[in-house]
Amino acid sequence: MKDKKIEYKILRPRIPKELDEFYFSNDDIQNEDTFSMSVVSSCSIENQIAQQISFKQMIFRNVTFKEVSFEGIDLTDVIFENCDLSNVDFRGAIIHRVEMKNCKILGIDLSEATLQNVVLEDCNGNYAFFRFTKCKQVNFKNCVLNDTDFQEAKFTKVGFNHCNLAQSQMSGTKLKGMDFSNCEIEGIGVRMEDLYGVIVSPMQAVSLSKLLGIIIKI
Repeated sequence: MKDKKIEYKILRPRIPKELDEFYFSNDDIQNEDTFSMSVVSSCSIENQIAQQISFKQMIFRNVTFKEVSFEGIDLTDVIFENCDLSNVDFRGAIIHRVEMKNCKILGIDLSEATLQNVVLEDCNGNYAFFRFTKCKQVNFKNCVLNDTDFQEAKFTKVGFNHCNLAQSQMSGTKLKGMDFSNCEIEGIGVRMEDLYGVIVSPMQAVSLSKLLGIIIKI
């Protein structure tokens, strides 16, 4: 049977075909710096702390971010391919027209960030933080998001397709219209009022019925 789940239309990153290669050094990144129109590949960005920096019209390929804190970063028209952003601090980020493909985002902190026109595909995001994050027109595809914190997030046209959300926390996040029917949601943490209008499979409905105090007799 054909999967009829809705995927919201996402505006793709607007990146020129011709980009210069750029190499970061330890002294390259300072507060409020802007980097644009370049490709960064096969390198590590390590031990960097900066605020309010901007990456615009850039591609990162096979890049490892280690011990990095870019609070309030502005990511506009950016693609991350095969990158490791585990435990990166992007709190309060502004992220627009961004794609993350086959990336490790374990423990990434996107608390209080704003995401719009964003695609995360084939990413491992266990233990990621999206608390108080505003997500508008965001698609998660084939992502592992176990134990992820989405508490008090605001979702507008957000899709989860074939994602593992086991043990994730979504308390305080309104899930009306969200379709989790082909996702793993065992042990998801939600409040009863958050579930109004959520779309789930029959088996998921049985599991979620425990939150309502319903006893199903078979």
